[in-house]
Amino acid sequence: MRPAITLCLAGSLLALGALPAPITAQPAAADLRARAPQDEVVYFVLPDRFANGDPANDRGGIKGDRLKTGFDPSAKGFYHGGDLKGLTARLDYIQGMGATAVWFAPIFRNKPVQGPPGDESAGYHGYWITDFTRVDPHFGTNAEFKAFVDAAHARGMKVYMDIVVNHTADVIQYREADAGGYAYRGKADYPFSRKGGIGGAPINPGFGDDSDPDPANWAHMVDPAFAYTPYVPKGEENAKVPAWLNDPIWYHNRGNTNWVGESAVYGDFVGLDDLATENPRVLAGFIEIYGSWIDRFGVDGFRIDTAKHVNPEFWQAFVPAMLERARARGIPNFHIFGEVATSDFDPALLAGWTRKAGLPSNLDFGFAVAAVQVASGARGSDMLARWVDDDVLYEGGVKGALIQPTFLGNHDAGRFAMFLRQLNPKADAEELLARAILGHAMLLTLRGVPVIYYGDEQGFVGRGGDQLARQDMFASKVAAYNDQPLLGSTATTAQDNYNPGHPLYRLIAELSAVRRSTPALTSGRTLVRLSSDKPGLFVVSRFDPVTGREVVLAFNSANSPQTARVPVAARSQNFTPLAGQCSPMADAPGSFTVTLAPLGFAVCAAKD
Repeated sequence: MRPAITLCLAGSLLALGALPAPITAQPAAADLRARAPQDEVVYFVLPDRFANGDPANDRGGIKGDRLKTGFDPSAKGFYHGGDLKGLTARLDYIQGMGATAVWFAPIFRNKPVQGPPGDESAGYHGYWITDFTRVDPHFGTNAEFKAFVDAAHARGMKVYMDIVVNHTADVIQYREADAGGYAYRGKADYPFSRKGGIGGAPINPGFGDDSDPDPANWAHMVDPAFAYTPYVPKGEENAKVPAWLNDPIWYHNRGNTNWVGESAVYGDFVGLDDLATENPRVLAGFIEIYGSWIDRFGVDGFRIDTAKHVNPEFWQAFVPAMLERARARGIPNFHIFGEVATSDFDPALLAGWTRKAGLPSNLDFGFAVAAVQVASGARGSDMLARWVDDDVLYEGGVKGALIQPTFLGNHDAGRFAMFLRQLNPKADAEELLARAILGHAMLLTLRGVPVIYYGDEQGFVGRGGDQLARQDMFASKVAAYNDQPLLGSTATTAQDNYNPGHPLYRLIAELSAVRRSTPALTSGRTLVRLSSDKPGLFVVSRFDPVTGREVVLAFNSANSPQTARVPVAARSQNFTPLAGQCSPMADAPGSFTVTLAPLGFAVCAAKD
C-alpha cells in the first residue's frame, strides 16, 4: 500500500484544508528598472485564452463566418475572445500569486485564418504575423497595449513581448504545383545563381554567397526564383506591414523545412514565409520594427520565437541593438531569451546558443525535461544534479545560468500536470497534486528565472500539446477542454478559473515571496549536496552572493519518507525554515539532517 501523502507547504506540513492565505506583497514600482532578470517570477499567458474584457472585438472588426473572422469559442483552434482589456483587468490575480513579470504570446496583427480547406485554424496564438507595427484587433488597439504596460509598470511588474523574426504569415505561394506540399530544395541542388536548379538559366550575377553580409553583395540578389517561383496572390499584394515585407526577395523561398540540417534555417514552417535573415536589409528592418516597440511602450524584455531556426549572425547584431535601444529608453536590465526548443535533456545545445549567437539566455528546456522526470518519480534526482553541473557551459558560466528562464510545461509541448499523469497512470488525484506541488517548488527555488504557464496554478491538465494545452481561463465552450477534471479542484474549464484559494496558486504565492526575500534563491550559486539514481532525496545548497549565508533546498520524489545527513558549510550551525520543516541545528559542524515526508520539500536557511 502506498503511504499517505502529506503536502509540504511553506512554513509547516499542512493538509489542504489548512493552507495559509497567499502572500501578496510586491516590489515597489520605483524598483522596476533596477531589478535584474533573475529577480523576476514570470507569468506566461496567451491573451486570447485568459480574460475577455471587450466582447466587441471578438471578431477583430471582420464580418462573416469563422473562416473570415477566426472567431469560434467552441473550437480549440480559433479565437475565443480574450484580449488586452481582460488581461489588464486581471492584473490583481496575476500579481496575487507573486508574479513580477508578464510574458504574453505575440499580440501583433495576424492573418485571421490559414490552412487548407477542411483543416483551417485561426491566428489566436499570435505567430502568423502580417502587421508587425500594431496590435491585432482581436486583442485590442495599440492604445490598449500602452494602457496594459502602464498598469503593469504602476504595480512594479515588468512586461515581456513575444517576438518573431523567423517567419511571417503564409502569404507567398509557389507557381510549381505540388499537392503534397513543397519539399525543401537545398542550396547545392538549387543554387542562388541558377533559375529553378542547376540546369536553369543564370540569375543574380555578381552575388557571391549568403554568408557575406556586405550590402554590396546583396544588391546583386534580384531574382528569388532559384528554387521555386514565388508569387503573391492577387488581393494580398499589401497584406504585410511594413511594406517591404511584401516582396518575395526578402524570403528563402525553398519550400518546407524537414526540421534538420540546412532546412531548419532555410525552410518554411508548414508554409509560413521564411525570412532571409542573412540579408542585411532584413536585419535592419527587424531592428527598426522591434526597437520601435521599446521606444513607444517601454517594454522590459523579448522572448524570441524559433530562435534556433535563424542564423546566429542575425542575433549577434540584433541583440546588442535591442539592448542599446532599451538602455537609451532607461531600461538597463532588458531581458532577452530565445526559444531553442528540444524535447531532449540537452543543456549543451541551449548553452551553445548563448555563445555562438550571443543570445543572453534561452528557455531552459533542460530543466523542464529534468523536472518532469524527477518530480514524476520516473528518474532519479541525479538528472537534476547533471543539470546543475552543466551550468558552467553557458556564456558567463554559473552567473550566466542564473538568467535562463526555467519552466515546467508550455503552449507547445503540453502542461506539467499532463506529463505527470502520463508518467504515473495509476496515481490518484492526491498524488498527482503532490507531485505538481513538488515540481513547482523546484521551479521557484532552484536557479533560473521561473516561468509559470497560465492555468497551471489552477490545476489545468490537458491531453496533449499545442491546441490541447491552450485552455480558457474564463468559462470555456470547448468540449475537449471541459470534460477534464482539474488537479486540486472540483472545477472544470466550463467555469471561470481565477481562484486564489487553489493550492497551487497559494503555493506559488508563498514561494514567490520566499524567493523575493532570499537573495540566495535569486542570485546565489548552487552546490549539489545529495542526489541519487533512484527516486528520493535531492538536496542542494544555495548561497547569498553578498553574505555567503547558506540556504538548503531539499526535495523528496519518493512515495515514502526519506532521511539523510548532508554536508553543509561548517559555519551553518543553526537553521530556520522558510518553507517546510527543518532541523533547527546541525548535527555537527559540516553535517545537517534532512527529513522529508513523501513528496515533500523544505527550504532551510542558516542563521547568520
